[in-house]
Amino acid sequence: MSGSNGTDESPHEHDDARTENVGSTAESAREAEGASAPTERFEAVDPHREVAEAKASSVTEPKASSVTEAQAEAPQPAAAETPEASGPAETQVGEPKTEVMAAPQAPAEARTENTAASTGADEPPTENVHPSEAPTAVIPVVAPGNRAPGDGSSAATDRLLRSQGEQNPAQPGPAQPGPEQPGAPVPPTSTAMPSAAHPPQGDQPTQQMQAGPPPQGPPPVTPPPTGGPGGSGGDGDEPGKPGSNLPRRTIALVVGGVVALLAVFYVADLALSSGKVPRGVTVAGVEIGGMSLDAAEAELTEQLTPRLDMPVDVTAGDTQGQIVPSEAGIGIDWPATLDQVGSQPLNPFTRLASFFGNDEVGVVSTRDEVALSAAIEKAAAAAAHEPREGNIVFEDGTPVPVTPQPGQQLDVAVAGDVFAERWPYGDVSLPVESVDVTVTREGLDRALAEVAVPAVAQDLVVRGLDGAVGVLPRDAVGAVLSFVPDGSGGLEPQYDTEAAIGILAPQLAPSETEPKDARIVLDGGRPTIVPSETGEMVDWPVTLERLPDLLKEEGDRSTDAVYKKAEPELTTEGAEKLGIKEVVSEFTTSGFEYASGVNIRLAAQEINGAIVKPGETFSFNDYTGPRGAAEGYIESGIIEAGRPGKAVGGGISQLATTLYNATYFAGMEDVEHTEHSYYISRYPAAREATIYDGAIDLKFRNPFDTGVLIQTIGTSSDITVRIWGTKTVDVQSITGNRTNFTSPNTITLPAGSACIPSSGAQGFTVTDTRIVTDARTGAQISNATRTVRYDPVPIVKCISPEPEPSDEPSGGGDDATSGGADSEDAPAPAPESPAAEAPAAGGPEKE
Repeated sequence: MSGSNGTDESPHEHDDARTENVGSTAESAREAEGASAPTERFEAVDPHREVAEAKASSVTEPKASSVTEAQAEAPQPAAAETPEASGPAETQVGEPKTEVMAAPQAPAEARTENTAASTGADEPPTENVHPSEAPTAVIPVVAPGNRAPGDGSSAATDRLLRSQGEQNPAQPGPAQPGPEQPGAPVPPTSTAMPSAAHPPQGDQPTQQMQAGPPPQGPPPVTPPPTGGPGGSGGDGDEPGKPGSNLPRRTIALVVGGVVALLAVFYVADLALSSGKVPRGVTVAGVEIGGMSLDAAEAELTEQLTPRLDMPVDVTAGDTQGQIVPSEAGIGIDWPATLDQVGSQPLNPFTRLASFFGNDEVGVVSTRDEVALSAAIEKAAAAAAHEPREGNIVFEDGTPVPVTPQPGQQLDVAVAGDVFAERWPYGDVSLPVESVDVTVTREGLDRALAEVAVPAVAQDLVVRGLDGAVGVLPRDAVGAVLSFVPDGSGGLEPQYDTEAAIGILAPQLAPSETEPKDARIVLDGGRPTIVPSETGEMVDWPVTLERLPDLLKEEGDRSTDAVYKKAEPELTTEGAEKLGIKEVVSEFTTSGFEYASGVNIRLAAQEINGAIVKPGETFSFNDYTGPRGAAEGYIESGIIEAGRPGKAVGGGISQLATTLYNATYFAGMEDVEHTEHSYYISRYPAAREATIYDGAIDLKFRNPFDTGVLIQTIGTSSDITVRIWGTKTVDVQSITGNRTNFTSPNTITLPAGSACIPSSGAQGFTVTDTRIVTDARTGAQISNATRTVRYDPVPIVKCISPEPEPSDEPSGGGDDATSGGADSEDAPAPAPESPAAEAPAAGGPEKE
């Protein structure tokens, strides 16, 4: 709190100067304290000297600070005690005050400091003041034994003021504001000063003296304010005031010292780390901070090179795998990696932070894009999966919901970059893209509750004619009912009518009448038509129209089967329109062995009575079906790997050749056929065909407006094929001359059942020309030539092993001249025998 003393309104809250009677201060103090004080000699102090010393103290910073501290400790008068205040050390003019002054031992700081501030002496006034308005001058006295050399009277005065403060500890003085109200004024007190003429002796108490009228002395000097607006006592906030320079200088010295120390440390650290890797640097977890570049490179080479050949765990979404970096084309670019380490930082904060953390710089990798892409694509294939839409499946008749699951896919290019960057750390997580599903959990639950669960509540019954009943069991509903996303978050039910028919139709089959096609039979050597029959079958699409509603009904789930008329594929009228009434062509072959005859007659029975409608294509293999042991076929001769052999179903090629020639002369269109690779003399050259189940087929097409019927007649020695229809064309075959003969090679095999000897035959080339003319007019319809090249039949020799040498004589010359079937000169079966035939492709062929 600020205040003004006197009429000049100078801002002083606590002034040191007051009218004092020092006559009895020491005695009062000694009596109050109960202690003996030595007799002190009081001396008058020259006020002008105090002014000069105050000037000097204001120039010297340390003294000013000390004086300020002394002023802060000295008691101060209240601002309202005097009518005007001319300075902190002036005696105020007004009513006399009596103060008790004690003379205790002053602190060392008070004895050694200049007392200019406490006396209030400063520069002389600039104008004359009337004596009645001049403040009373304070003449402090000090004890000779307590005065420091060169010290003014302010030290003694300060001691007296302090003594007063000690005698009244409960009553704070003006310079020592109480804790409740700092700076508050204190009521006036009397001032006691010992007389110079009667100093106290020994323990004699000091007499109090009443201050008289102010003496007429020199004009008072107004000192500069010792406090800020808040009161006296410097706080160090304004320059030039006592007590303000010492804290700033101390702070400046401390800060300067710290800065200098840090600068020394910075320069030393920079010098010691010059040419080395910055502190705290790690490469793929390998610490190299503080190392030289050569040492860092050696350490990184030793630590990181083996990692190239170690499998790296790779995680891609919900899948895991491993990739070996070296196999994926990954290497280490050492120069670029070391360049990333960088040089020593100059920023002091960066250098300081390096003591408390690490700086991971990573590895710069080289990459073989082809090898890396191949490795990542394998991981992408393993990681990618389509989203699993929500669905409902049936397990043992119970609907089970399938929770929707998003899919994921891997971007190969992005994944390659991530792997090339992260592989040194031993665990790489590749980014994946999620593929959302369209079915929500709500839609799944709705389909389950509204469709799936009711569908399996009970069986579905279909009632047929004659008491026949078809049942769709509840545990078989899953074969009929399925679900697909509806595009709006739900599931749409799908009903498989064909599956339902497959379950119900066999149960209602006894109530149905199958239609029968018209047949053409050869009765008495002439074609006869057997009329067709109309059937009555369940109309399943109509019967199961209400299947979705039936599977939702809570009551009786039954419905009546709806029947309809079923027409045959070949009606009686249709059979009559085919025009099958006469033989248009036939062909016969013979010379087969028993086993081949068995197979030939079985196949002939399969195709006997086959009808080829106008525009239809006939396939030998499709019509006969498999020709294996299960169908009654037996093992017979074939040609395999360029030489004769045996297999089940062999010999069928003779029937194929017979059928080919019959259709050839009937004017049928050749769609597919293959000649034997070797010429067989019992077949016409360039007009024969081989066959092999599932590999080589015989196909022809009926190009006429009338149909044809195939009739086969087999005996123990030959096979005949007749084509019935309406004769419209005549066919002529012209076989060309044989050319381009080739000689056979010789094959030697161990004697045994696997070796069939052959004398061989020449190969040659031959042509066949077919000319088709109109049967009525003779006009030529077509003229086509086919060229066939036959390979030579190899010479096969079956050689028996040499007999072991015997000690007995041979026993005569008959054996030397006689020949056996296994001798080299023994004749082999001719290729035209029914031993074997082979396809041109060189593969196995059944006759």
